[in-house]
Amino acid sequence: MPELVRPTTAVHASYLEAVAEFQAEGRGAPDDDSLLGRDIRTYGRHWHEPAGFAAFVAATVADAEEDTPRPPGFVPSTVLWWIDGDTFIGRLSIRHRLTRRLLDWGGLIGYDVRPTARRRGHATAMLRASLPAARRLGHERVLVTCDHDNVASRKVIEANGGVFEDRRAEKLRYWIDTGGQSGLA
Repeated sequence: MPELVRPTTAVHASYLEAVAEFQAEGRGAPDDDSLLGRDIRTYGRHWHEPAGFAAFVAATVADAEEDTPRPPGFVPSTVLWWIDGDTFIGRLSIRHRLTRRLLDWGGLIGYDVRPTARRRGHATAMLRASLPAARRLGHERVLVTCDHDNVASRKVIEANGGVFEDRRAEKLRYWIDTGGQSGLA
């Protein structure tokens, strides 16, 4: 049964397989401004070595700390991985606060499911399981965005109680109440 966990070296081989899948669809390219894209460019050349992967995992976990150095405009975020045993399925990031850019574009929660695991309900379950963790971080409701033409992501958000607010540029913006949900973190 899949579960949300803190990043762990226990899924090293499976994580590398998932990243290869993401890269095959263009993730990690210079114009990929997502968290996953930045991680691929920053850490990808060191992931094949256990020590390099362990350093990546430690840095990812440390990003939740307020005093961890980060690029200007970035906020602390708690990253959780959706795994089943030793199989990495996806990742989710809960940002600790909104900036103007996150309010308009990125939201408080972002997620990725590896291509070979899509269309099986993982994104819906992963987002649902993250809501108690968001609540513990002080969010009574979270902003989740998706591209206007991403029907699958829109359905994930709506299945988790997302209430549409508006469209800003290419992004649809939804708010989800974090109370009363069950899940892991």
